[in-house]
Amino acid sequence: MDKYKAICLDLDGTVYRGTEPISEAVSFIGNMQQNGIDPYFITNNSSMTRVQLREKLASFGIIADSDRIMTSAIAAAKYCKENYSGASVMMIGEKGLEEALASEGIAITATNPDVVIMGIDRSITYAKLADACLALRGGAHFIATNSDKAFPTERGLVPGNGSFVTLMESATGVLPLFVGKPEPHMLEFIQVENGFRKEEMVMIGDNYDTDIQAGIRFGIDTIHVAGGVTSPKEVLLKSQQPTYSYQTLLDWII
Repeated sequence: MDKYKAICLDLDGTVYRGTEPISEAVSFIGNMQQNGIDPYFITNNSSMTRVQLREKLASFGIIADSDRIMTSAIAAAKYCKENYSGASVMMIGEKGLEEALASEGIAITATNPDVVIMGIDRSITYAKLADACLALRGGAHFIATNSDKAFPTERGLVPGNGSFVTLMESATGVLPLFVGKPEPHMLEFIQVENGFRKEEMVMIGDNYDTDIQAGIRFGIDTIHVAGGVTSPKEVLLKSQQPTYSYQTLLDWII
């Protein structure tokens, strides 16, 4: 562990499942912090703000600084600012995405946007989808916070943003630019903003197709932890293996 300066932890399915903490992960993080190591928390969930995530982690006994939290909403806003400076945005999403866009000074509009950014919206309506569809057909660029078809909760897997993005693709024929895992944008922002070398970074998660693939695509070490979306047996069938694989995070000795 000593070689890593940026230990990047997935949240949903790795640290908690919905409202239920994963006890081994909580202990692992506590052990790390007692040894002076603060992890980065990385999530494809675009609905929550950094403050909300800090409060959720705190309810499990985990202390997290805001600058150590990276969400797909934050990454989408950063990507939009870097690549479409001055653009107006039509947003489908929740408070996390709204706050991320505001923090980058991006104007949100309901009509004639330059960019449509789509994140999970649990108050989605046909009218919202129709407006976004018409904007894309009118030439707006399409950014999606993540491609997760489903995500884990305490009740089981429920529809994710990727399911709604697929609907939009079918309705418009327009393919989005994804910024969440398995794309490496969040890891890249962490690296660039903090000056890490890739050999100093590791990505940890339960979902091979998002967490582990993000690390592999970015060219850093990866750790798959069992008990979440992808079982160890399924991981063994993959052509690209994670650097390490553990049953629980406590198996990784600090």
